[in-house]
Amino acid sequence: METLYPRGFWPAISLPGVLWLIALFVVPFYAIAATAAGRLDPIFGSSIPEWNPLYWQPDAFSFVLDGLASPGGIFREVFLRTIAYVALAVGLCLALGYPVAYYMSRLRGRLRNAFLVLMIVPFWVPYLMRIFAWVNLLQDDGLVNRILAATGFLDPQSWLDGRPSTVILGLVYGWVPFLILPLFAALERIDPSLIEGALDLGASPARAFLRVTLPLSKQGILAGTVIIMLPMFGDFYTAQLLGTQKNAMIGTLISFYLTQATAGPAQGRGAALVIVLALLVSSLTVYYLVSTARAARGAGR
Repeated sequence: METLYPRGFWPAISLPGVLWLIALFVVPFYAIAATAAGRLDPIFGSSIPEWNPLYWQPDAFSFVLDGLASPGGIFREVFLRTIAYVALAVGLCLALGYPVAYYMSRLRGRLRNAFLVLMIVPFWVPYLMRIFAWVNLLQDDGLVNRILAATGFLDPQSWLDGRPSTVILGLVYGWVPFLILPLFAALERIDPSLIEGALDLGASPARAFLRVTLPLSKQGILAGTVIIMLPMFGDFYTAQLLGTQKNAMIGTLISFYLTQATAGPAQGRGAALVIVLALLVSSLTVYYLVSTARAARGAGR
């Protein structure tokens, strides 16, 4: 392999991607860290980034961590609410998405292609526009309430009055297609002869699924979960558009501190919240990478 390419070929090929990551990820993230650990302007009282790490101040981080750890901390309730919303939304996405992905993996020909197109179509419409569509549907005089009134199945509801269920279902609606595709890819790669062998050895269809299909699709479940969980933690417009202030998530607080409450140390605290949230989601990503590496080592034995 080395003789086919000149020395330095692969580093040269990867250089544009590395520069792209440095310019659009490393530098902006360092700017956030510099803002979180910066100081206040003595005249205007606004946060000033401190680019020299030797002069970084921990005040904003101390404020955020105290607000998260203290029983009555101002961030604690929002942080726990965010975890609960994301956990419930991911669970519902798995409950809805796994059967769809399993069914798609068993299809062949044009029917499979039709289902794949249906899964890809939502990617053509921006997420924000789809949530705005649900705002119109769920208004007091929206289509959902008109259908309920016409059928008499339920009384018309105030769906946008701060119900957690509305926000959770909005998250599920927005992100479930991103879960189905990696699940489909994992299930489609499973050798059907393994399932047939389990059935031939006397396993029931349910037991064959639990002992063969489900373990072999674990990496797809982890990949899909990470793909949808990371943006859910930073999501702020779903709770903002489909709920009220009592549905605020951690992304809502970050948006408030960075775009609205810009006076005093607000921006520094918002940047510190970004860092804390990034560390949280990074731990999930590390777990996925470690699990994937273990699975790869196990498959290579």
